Amino acid sequence: MKVLHVYRTCYPETKGGLEQAIRYICKGSSEQGFQNTILTLGEEDKEFNFEGSRIIVIKKDFEISSNGFSFKLIRKFRSLTRESDIIHYQYPWPTGDFLSLFAHKKPSLVSYQSDIVKQKWLKKIYWPLEKHFLSRVDRIIASSPQYASTSKNLIQYKNKVEVIPLAIDESTYSTVDNNKLESWKAKVGQEFFLFVGVLRYYKGLQYLLEAARQNGLPVVVAGDGPERERLESYITANKLTNVKMVGFISEEDKVALHTLSKAFIFPSHLRSEAFGISLVEAQMFGKPIISADINTGSSYVNINGETGITVPPADSQALANAMRKINNAHDMTTEFGINARHRYEAEFTNKRYAESYIKLYKELINK
Repeated sequence: MKVLHVYRTCYPETKGGLEQAIRYICKGSSEQGFQNTILTLGEEDKEFNFEGSRIIVIKKDFEISSNGFSFKLIRKFRSLTRESDIIHYQYPWPTGDFLSLFAHKKPSLVSYQSDIVKQKWLKKIYWPLEKHFLSRVDRIIASSPQYASTSKNLIQYKNKVEVIPLAIDESTYSTVDNNKLESWKAKVGQEFFLFVGVLRYYKGLQYLLEAARQNGLPVVVAGDGPERERLESYITANKLTNVKMVGFISEEDKVALHTLSKAFIFPSHLRSEAFGISLVEAQMFGKPIISADINTGSSYVNINGETGITVPPADSQALANAMRKINNAHDMTTEFGINARHRYEAEFTNKRYAESYIKLYKELINK
């Protein structure tokens, strides 16, 4: 069976959570004999194979609000749909919705990753195309029951919505040697509260810094992004010596920081955070989690009182209190960590993820 995946970026060109999700679908299904092709945009035209998948990169002509486009993409997409059995889109990516107008008639599905939250004026222009696209695809996949039941878009199409939570592949994570661990321990210590991710407006990191100012507990923020300068200014102005921002880190460094940490903290406060794959990573490493309950996939991953603590969004006081609770209750923290690892093994392995999509692909073909 030949599956065409369509999205604006892909792994290993970029290494975000969604790119990893597409990677794991392809990796798992390729091992079962599926032929996967990923059509994407980049800085230059190229084609190569990666982990059994064919990756076709088309040079981007222009970009508007993170939505890239290439005129050559239309011809290539139409040609690839002719030879494919199934077309797998990702939402939101308006270019992908537009490309669907040129597809040869094949079974199709879309993995619905997030509502469009920030670009509200562009959404009004885009709405007719979006409606046409979501009406035409055969299945819409939400990443959590919470998102399926609260997204206005998904509620409209509930008869063809299914839930397949995101996942990660533990075998792709590197091991860390003692030298690396000792190096990081010298820089940031251990038993700290860890955040890993892109520093974006919806991550709620300002509330994390306020919480750290209130309780004085050690925090390590790993990652880079548009909010970095503002966060660093806050740290300097408030003399937060207990907070260390370490910038972008490698995969091996990430393993080292998880190993040294006490707990993972995830203060995202807006629905733009539709899932949070870094939460699943934390559970894979057996770490308790503190997260904000925003009724999206993050609320599905972290179960309050079982794998960690959830707090109201945009509430630095509640965040500070949860950190104190995790810091002071060793037995509870240990239990949360054990439960977190069990939840990863039960719900978020790549084997379960790939098998869910393989089953769906087969259903669509048979139908």
